[in-house]
Amino acid sequence: MSARTKARTRALEVLFEAEQRSASAFDMIKARREQTDQTINPYTMDLVEGVVSMQETIDEFLSTYSQGWPLERMPSVDRIILRIGAWELLYNDDVPDKVAISEAVELAKTLSTDESPSFVNGLLSRLHQLKPSLLA
Repeated sequence: MSARTKARTRALEVLFEAEQRSASAFDMIKARREQTDQTINPYTMDLVEGVVSMQETIDEFLSTYSQGWPLERMPSVDRIILRIGAWELLYNDDVPDKVAISEAVELAKTLSTDESPSFVNGLLSRLHQLKPSLLA
């Protein structure tokens, strides 16, 4: 497993925990640093900061293009995977678009339901198609 793949998994854990506890993702990171000897990969921080800073816009895109699936009906894990994937796809030029989608699909295969990988792939692929107009 690559360092970036591990960073994505850690970011998902942090964002998931923050959402479940209705807490700040940054408070979750701080708690992890204080309570464990776990080091936080810089890319994990980039992902968490990016998703948090762009979450309102990302959620609007996800809500608009997820046919028949409002954000609140999506499983929490899927919602967070989609946020991470959308941030990498739309706002992180260091990650090729197809890699962002592929990594999100792999997270869904590992951590979510049987239907989730195709849902994540379909929605992120749609955002990829619309990327020029979404960022205009």
